[in-house]
Amino acid sequence: MEIIKKYFTELEIQKLDKLNHFAFLATEFNKKVNIISRKDIDNIETNHILHSLSPAKFVCFKPNTKIIDIGTGGGFPGIPLAIMFPDTKFYLIDSIKKKIDGVKEIINALELKNAEAINCRVETLRNIYADFIVSRAVAPISQLYKWSNHLVSNKNSNDIKNGYILLKGGDLTEEINQFYKECSFIKKINEVKLSNYFSEEFFETKKLIYFSSSR
Repeated sequence: MEIIKKYFTELEIQKLDKLNHFAFLATEFNKKVNIISRKDIDNIETNHILHSLSPAKFVCFKPNTKIIDIGTGGGFPGIPLAIMFPDTKFYLIDSIKKKIDGVKEIINALELKNAEAINCRVETLRNIYADFIVSRAVAPISQLYKWSNHLVSNKNSNDIKNGYILLKGGDLTEEINQFYKECSFIKKINEVKLSNYFSEEFFETKKLIYFSSSR
């Protein structure tokens, strides 16, 4: 986890060990269920784990924060963030059962008490409310919002207001403009270049999108 240590110099050895263990477990899981491109699996630390941890450069979640990870796949970004923030509760959602079954095994193997994997479509999820929705390259912003805005609590306890923290790539101008048209009450979307935080080539086109969902 040399690249992780490079950017998170204060990270405890126990967390680095868990992230390393997660990399191994995710690689093994990938042999059974394709969660990462076979060509990209060798880049799991930079392209997947470090990428998943990028919200930690944007906000430090306070204890008892609740987060829903939509379309978690093999546990990205939810599991790396759960390792980083052990006092934050993570709900990892995916509609594909074999992926969630694997994520459950990984959570158990890592002994993560603050992560729960749920097999469902997020738009059908009820009785779970979160401070933030996170997602990594799953769907357009408008679609993510329609699926999940009913799950965002209006009780703010972090340094930024409750809402959405989305990891995306490329030119998002059209996608963001479409979202503004459909949800005109959203006044501001923050588009943060991840190259501000990380120097690797992978991050040149990657962005963190944040907006508060409060009206």
